Amino acid sequence: MKLNRQNIASTARHIVSKWWSACSVFFKIMIPVSIVIKLLEESRALSRIGVVLSPLMAPLNLPGEMGIVWATTMLSNIYGGLLSLSSMFPEDGLTVAQMTTLASLMLFAHTFLIEIPICVKAGCRFLPIFLIRFVSAYLFALLTAQSCAALGVLQEMVDTIGVQSDDNTLIEWAIGEVKKYISIAFVVLLLVVVLELLEKIGVLKVLNKLLQPLVRFIGISEEVLPLTIIGMTLGLGYGGGLIVAQSKERPLSKRDIFLSLAFLSLFHSIIEDHLLMIGIGADAFFVFVIRFVFCLAAMLLIRKLYDWFDKSKRRSV
Repeated sequence: MKLNRQNIASTARHIVSKWWSACSVFFKIMIPVSIVIKLLEESRALSRIGVVLSPLMAPLNLPGEMGIVWATTMLSNIYGGLLSLSSMFPEDGLTVAQMTTLASLMLFAHTFLIEIPICVKAGCRFLPIFLIRFVSAYLFALLTAQSCAALGVLQEMVDTIGVQSDDNTLIEWAIGEVKKYISIAFVVLLLVVVLELLEKIGVLKVLNKLLQPLVRFIGISEEVLPLTIIGMTLGLGYGGGLIVAQSKERPLSKRDIFLSLAFLSLFHSIIEDHLLMIGIGADAFFVFVIRFVFCLAAMLLIRKLYDWFDKSKRRSV
């Protein structure tokens, strides 16, 4: 009985340590970034940045002001982008093809000021992760726009989107942020407990075997697979934060960390974010199925490039 109590106490300390490590990653990045984003929103700086992206919208068959929507999404988050879209939605509407193209940009490239620093904290470099997300976003959106135009599909109109405006005072905003951080802390604690339980009862080993083809294709090891799955379902922030915590316990290879976070940078939060995009009129097959196939193809290229650069670096040493 004494041994059991010791095991329980040891497991509890392990869970609390991992939970605190993951939460510290989140809050050290999220709190100052949230303040910066609020200042950018209040100063209208996001709109000015968006004007720079406006010329990139023409090849995508999108109105120029959609560049402001994308900039807002990249610097704040998808909800911020949707609020921006609701305020400048064209009077004559957008086609399903246009909405799908815009949704593609938003799904690939959003919340840069929080998600990319988490990747950097885990051991990745800023520029490769930024380029992976930005280039993939634009390339997939371009392919979507041009293929829809060439095939004449998804030309039905989306008249409007139902997004409520955000007119909170600074105090209401601050209270909302605190509530958000508390909910994140609870979710992370739940994830750590569930992962620990699944590992104890052997479910993770079974899961690893079932997903071996995906593991081999992406190029990651079984050790980071559960955390990658969490990132895919709940978001890059959760997956990345737990990868940071895991690497402090058991050293992970740079290759595992980079390839896992590269994949999560392309394809994460597959439930909430995708349902949001489908809800505003984007085509479900394009934003989920075709985008997933595109992400797998991109990962094949990224994995080969990583291995090539790694070999070249070793030869030069």
